[in-house]
Amino acid sequence: MNNVIFTGLMGAGKSTVGRLLAKRRRMVFFDSDRVIEECMGVDIPTIFEIEGEAGFRDREQEVIKDLAARSNIIIATGGGSLLREENRQCLSRSGIIVYLRASPENLYARIKHDKNRPLMQTKNPLQTLKNILKEREQAYIETADVIITTGRDRVIITVRQIERALEQLIEMKP
Repeated sequence: MNNVIFTGLMGAGKSTVGRLLAKRRRMVFFDSDRVIEECMGVDIPTIFEIEGEAGFRDREQEVIKDLAARSNIIIATGGGSLLREENRQCLSRSGIIVYLRASPENLYARIKHDKNRPLMQTKNPLQTLKNILKEREQAYIETADVIITTGRDRVIITVRQIERALEQLIEMKP
């Protein structure tokens, strides 16, 4: 498949970078969290409240399976999507996986006022981010074809880095 899939923690820039890359490459962009919300007719916090994280992850898995079956698209995945082996395998078969890596401090600065992130509704969101990163980073690294550090550069610079990395990967394929 010829898809580009963005992974990483909440606030890493998956949707922002994905949208710009899709525009530059004339591809269709999908944010898996937005697709879930559109299918359900409610926001993610409501899904978490009613079905819990496990129910949300089941819905996420179905959406990822559907998106991964398409071609020539860019997908921004939810931060926890790689927790499930099925999602990692499905996405790996679907295209090139780009892990947008950022420090917990940088992520926190970006999302601290966003009330639409159920996992951040804790007494110490920065520590929560650190814990989540510790839990998930191995899956991000092992699944990624490309790792790009975000947080220091403007979005267009990050997108250009990704474009160069994608060109190199395509050149390496037989």
